[in-house]
Amino acid sequence: MNIDATLLRQAAQAAAGGQQYPAATLYLVATPIGNLADLSLRAIHCLSLVDALACEDTRQGGGLLRHLGLHKPLIAVHQHNEREGSAAVIARLAAGERVAYASDAGTPAVSDPGAVLVREVVAAGYRVLPLPGPSSAVTALSVAGDTGATSFAFIGFLPTKTGERRAALQALLAIEAQSQVVFEAPHRIVELIALLAELAPGRRVTVGRELTKQFESIHTAEAATLPAWLGADSQRQRGEFVLVLHALGAQAAADDDLPAEALRVLALLAAELPLKQAVALAAQVTGAPRNRLYDAGLKLKRGGDE
Repeated sequence: MNIDATLLRQAAQAAAGGQQYPAATLYLVATPIGNLADLSLRAIHCLSLVDALACEDTRQGGGLLRHLGLHKPLIAVHQHNEREGSAAVIARLAAGERVAYASDAGTPAVSDPGAVLVREVVAAGYRVLPLPGPSSAVTALSVAGDTGATSFAFIGFLPTKTGERRAALQALLAIEAQSQVVFEAPHRIVELIALLAELAPGRRVTVGRELTKQFESIHTAEAATLPAWLGADSQRQRGEFVLVLHALGAQAAADDDLPAEALRVLALLAAELPLKQAVALAAQVTGAPRNRLYDAGLKLKRGGDE
């Protein structure tokens, strides 16, 4: 045990020790997504009180406890054994113990295990209390600056099969007033960015990489520019990614600024050609901005399908 961990626990006790932590309760503890300093004082105090820690990966959970100078029994509860792991947790709750659950990073049950555990514990008649904290989805949304959104949706990882992936992304891009948060792994980020540039070149996208970590980067731009940006530095293709697909709201309103002639030319071309080709030709003929033409073309296509 080092002095830093002792001081940390003392600070946590001072800040959160006066609150109630009932027995026979499961505590969902949000853990850092990359920066240990983001662990809340309340989470630290709760971890010091519980009788056991259920975790997605016992190596990660054990490492977190060692950082705090704590030693607790560990229970593995991950996507492959969540039902069986839940039974082990419930047995401890039945004995009147407090149990915490932490996924590898972020908030449990948000693109991580935990939902089955919560359902099983509640069904068994025990309390579940959340300790809020880090979330990569909310972190990315906070820096996206998407003023056109009236709501947001957490999507998580898109399908890995090419056809399903394209269809899922097309469905998302058709939603106008909503920010959408998408996760992506480093070995698929180039493919996803290329698909976004193809399907929605004018859509603004915020790309968050390694959020809260040492080499964190955040870049917001139109999708058409992202393949070149990503390819300009190989480091930009490494790490874990969170993307925010901006709402169409503010962009779609800009269609009103397009000259009537540009809209007329676009409508004629879009009736005969694929949208991407029609937009490129309309931009060449009229000089109108390609991203605004593309958004206007999407509206034309949707109107024709109704």
